[in-house]
Amino acid sequence: MIISNTSSTRSALGRTALLALGCAFSLALVQIPAVKAADTAALQPLADKAPALPLTATFEKTAGENGPYVLNLKNDSKDAITASAKIVLSVVVHNAAKEKNLPGHVIDPGTVWTIPGLAAGDKVTVTADGFAPLELTVP
Repeated sequence: MIISNTSSTRSALGRTALLALGCAFSLALVQIPAVKAADTAALQPLADKAPALPLTATFEKTAGENGPYVLNLKNDSKDAITASAKIVLSVVVHNAAKEKNLPGHVIDPGTVWTIPGLAAGDKVTVTADGFAPLELTVP
């Protein structure tokens, strides 16, 4: 009498396939919360974003102690704005800070705030309460 092992082989293959299918299904279920979170972030209305700062930025090339560049920020709104600035220097000296923080400065309507002493490649971030930050790079 010959005993066949085909039924035990089939059941082992069936169990392995069922285990693989269960793992794949559980991995798919684990990713559902991440997909929902990504969809929620993508569906945020644009109204939730802060408005842009009503400042017109221009760079001037200068000579002397104020140079080589000066940033002029003109307030185009009808209200005064209290803005502060953070400057990340493009050229850093080993014994000096890599950043300069300028404290809050009130810019009245139609007036200009001048930030001197900038070099090419410096990154300036201007912030004010209630507005999105204005990020600029000196040309």
